[in-house]
Amino acid sequence: MAFMTANSEGDTASKSTNIVWHKPSVTREEVLSQRNHRSAILWFTGLSGSGKSTLANAVNVALFNKGLSTYVLDGDNIRHGLCKDLGFSDSDREENIRRISEVAKLFLDAGIIVLTAFVSPFRSDRDKARQLVKKGEFIEIFCTADLEICENRDTKGLYEKARKGLIKDFTGISSPYEEPLSPELKIDTGNLDLEKCVDNVINKLRDNGIF
Repeated sequence: MAFMTANSEGDTASKSTNIVWHKPSVTREEVLSQRNHRSAILWFTGLSGSGKSTLANAVNVALFNKGLSTYVLDGDNIRHGLCKDLGFSDSDREENIRRISEVAKLFLDAGIIVLTAFVSPFRSDRDKARQLVKKGEFIEIFCTADLEICENRDTKGLYEKARKGLIKDFTGISSPYEEPLSPELKIDTGNLDLEKCVDNVINKLRDNGIF
């Protein structure tokens, strides 16, 4: 896969030339027929500390126990490898989400239910991720814990550092978070227990015919 880089206008342009898209020898439809479930991108978004990763991994366990093919893309984990060259400026955040979107699409094409847990603060970046796939394949899950709850949960001390000015461009403090306007699922992760949150996601997938 040839990665794209953002130009000065914020658009993307390929730097690769003389490349041809090769069609897969096994189609996605054939893979899905073998697995007996549809693939999808579950996009968990919300403030740091809202419970995105916790919920995504709990849902992953529930789906695994049902025999479904899944994978979790976690924000911190991705920045240890694929995106370790990126910081947290607006442009780096945009590139981070662009890369994740493309990787998630590859998992989708492989017939896997991929769960992404990223703050992904900018609405336009999440919309671009949605536009990469067909309608019904992108399920945006908004984790709506209040800022105060997120700060109280902050085991890493990131909010405290951000309020002291030790971390720049921290979402919710010195950088904005743009809430989803019409997410497929909105979950009050600040007040609901984890089991109930998982049930909400599983029911949504069942209602959407994912399995």
